[in-house]
Amino acid sequence: MELFIFARFHASAGNESAVAVALDAVVRPTREEPGCLSIHAFRSIRDPGLFYIHSRWTNEEAFDYHASLPHTVRFIERVAPLIDHPLDVTRAELIS
Repeated sequence: MELFIFARFHASAGNESAVAVALDAVVRPTREEPGCLSIHAFRSIRDPGLFYIHSRWTNEEAFDYHASLPHTVRFIERVAPLIDHPLDVTRAELIS
């Protein structure tokens, strides 16, 4: 069963550019992972500090493997101090 990931990142004041750079750095290598069907980063047009990642995975095991890879671990370590909330990641399935 395909897995869909929605991750939300709201930069703390002054960290908007750093969050954008961190997102770009993790999305590029993630696209090359065999279990990744697609991944894109988004920035809100109304709140320049609000970012999202939307990704599709072959299954939950592929995403769990992704979460253990060095570029993903570095991303979490890098972005966590730049956002103004706890990490917000949702694992979802398609219903319609």
